[in-house]
Amino acid sequence: MSQFDLVIRGGSVVDGTGTQMRSADVAIEAGRIVEVGKVRGQAKREIEADGALVTPGFVDIHTHYDGQATWSNRMSPSSHYGVTTVVMGNCGVGFAPVRPADHDLLIELMEGVEDIPGVALHEGLPWAWESFPEYMDYLSRRQYDMDIGAQIPHAALRVYVMGQRGADREPATQKDIELMRLLTQRAIEAGALGVTSSRTLNHRSSRGAPTPSLTAQHDELMGLAAGLKDAGRGVIEMISDFDDLDEEFSLLRSMVEYSGRPMSISLAQGLSPHGWKKILRRMEDANAAGLVMRGQVAPRAIGILMGLTTTLTPFTTRPSYQEVANLAVLQRIEALKDPARKARILSEQASRGFQRLYNMMDEGRKLWLLTDPPDYEPDPMISLASQANQLGQDVWGYVYDQLLLNEGKNILYSPFANYAANNLDCCREMILHEHTIMGLGDGGAHVGTICDASFVTTLLTHWGRDRTRGKLIDLPTLVKNQTRDTARAVDLVDRGTLEPGMRADINVIDFENLRLRLPEIVHDLPAGGARLQQKAEGYIATLVAGEVTYENGEATDSLPGRLIRKT
Repeated sequence: MSQFDLVIRGGSVVDGTGTQMRSADVAIEAGRIVEVGKVRGQAKREIEADGALVTPGFVDIHTHYDGQATWSNRMSPSSHYGVTTVVMGNCGVGFAPVRPADHDLLIELMEGVEDIPGVALHEGLPWAWESFPEYMDYLSRRQYDMDIGAQIPHAALRVYVMGQRGADREPATQKDIELMRLLTQRAIEAGALGVTSSRTLNHRSSRGAPTPSLTAQHDELMGLAAGLKDAGRGVIEMISDFDDLDEEFSLLRSMVEYSGRPMSISLAQGLSPHGWKKILRRMEDANAAGLVMRGQVAPRAIGILMGLTTTLTPFTTRPSYQEVANLAVLQRIEALKDPARKARILSEQASRGFQRLYNMMDEGRKLWLLTDPPDYEPDPMISLASQANQLGQDVWGYVYDQLLLNEGKNILYSPFANYAANNLDCCREMILHEHTIMGLGDGGAHVGTICDASFVTTLLTHWGRDRTRGKLIDLPTLVKNQTRDTARAVDLVDRGTLEPGMRADINVIDFENLRLRLPEIVHDLPAGGARLQQKAEGYIATLVAGEVTYENGEATDSLPGRLIRKT
């Protein structure tokens, strides 16, 4: 008679606690880990993991699957990377609470802030809720390939309470603030993991309007903090431009102090004019005073992908490109091959709205052709500007020609944060800091310009094995960062380590052959909407609550994932 449901045999276990790798078996019963070591009992199923890495399932706390979770059972692309828990509702945007009259407004906001096609959202969202608890009830009836945690987004909450005044960023009245406080409390009591807000000008609706929460004043933000205090739990997630560092950080710190709850803040080189180190030093001071404030950081540069199949090219807003922009790719290539059109496009200026992105490319010095597998720490000597100069060609003419090759499937990579020095040394420093956590992958968002949900795989492959332009990081630290630490950051204590009693969320990985492939556009969103997908090789098996959800990169029929209700 079988003693266990499943045993993973003979793997190299990195258990998420930060301790060294060891050879061990992992036994599972009723969705929980019951034994780690030399397991002698029998199991209904065994997975031979000799030579493979065995880790906890990865916990990604910064995603935007708020819409996808309402129409799909699979949270891809995160599904491809051994992620077994995601947290959505970040950056203050989402789809609840919402009044019927404001459906379009929230779609426009998500379309603009997170680059999710509006047509897909219009087609896919069932809008079977109004309040946030009703949204949670809807999600709780669904099944997934991983667990999903939700947070209440400030922008949606503000519009729900204030209507058009909220969308127009008018100051909240005391009555508005009291209602936001109450609804935040009720959302947390319904199982939400926290509340989120955005204070960056980079977040705009598809109409160009700033996010409703951009200029929310002190009393309003303290109202959100009070909602968490009333509920007695929950976390706060924020993003800010920190234009006035002292005033802004003081405001965020006061939210943590009043609520007694932890906060994470997006942190990267180049996101604030004051620099990430100054912000991090203030977090150090806050933690020294007993306030939990963490920087959410990335394992690689934050940038965009451009090509004829993606949302943008370096020439997107130039009039002569716009004339052919809506043609099918192969037809567009033929039109772009015309020397006269090429000359016109190269002579035209980028639009005012595109100028910032154009400047980030730094005359092609911050622009690379993405390889397969991708190189996310590319050498400046192989930038497109360097290649053009070596060939004696005009830089932008050379970039233009690269877009037309490979049947238009070439993808250009332009990092705009974490890459000021043309290396990832700043990322290494952030990853290893005691007051940071892994995040910022944006799974489910920016679907035509990035595929950063793959951050979790880059963390292992680049920092644990492949890096040649600087120091590596040991695997126990990397795994702990993406499992135990991220889970605890959102107060999930039942997952993130391979220990008896923990949820059996587990990865079995062929680490030597773990690699990301080149991103490609697929049309699998509602209404045939396009998005970037990026496959990975080397994930032998992924288990959620003891059930195998993916084997050798292929989905099984098991959907054991559920909405997390933190109560």
